[in-house]
Amino acid sequence: MITWEKIKNFIEEGSPRPETKVNKTEAEWKELLSEEVFYITRRAGTEHAFSSEMCSKFEPGLYACACCDNLLFNASEKYDSQSGWPSFSQPIKENSIAYKTDITNLMVRVEVICNNCDAHLGHVFPDGPEPSGLRYCINSLSLKRK
Repeated sequence: MITWEKIKNFIEEGSPRPETKVNKTEAEWKELLSEEVFYITRRAGTEHAFSSEMCSKFEPGLYACACCDNLLFNASEKYDSQSGWPSFSQPIKENSIAYKTDITNLMVRVEVICNNCDAHLGHVFPDGPEPSGLRYCINSLSLKRK
């Protein structure tokens, strides 16, 4: 199980190695993705809170990266955080997500990115439900339901 301590360790010592690495140019990503998905995933954008119905849907299934199909989350780890974005308490695998310090917007946060293609997904916070205590706050446009 990933914990806040483990995430802090990943930031200091490096994220787990991905299974594969996807490298595309900005032009290739622009050609493959919609303008909105490109903005969120390749420009570290954020969608408006409560703008997606994904926040209130809790059907079984898997969620993958909208850019490269890397499996990221299982719906069994999804919960209603009341934050306005889909929230999960754990990724599907330890090496599916990479972590880095984000100091934009006069805040210090932990950004989560797809470990295979470096797509911006959202942020993780230590205020989620037990046992992990984590809240992966994810832009719905960065996800694809499988």
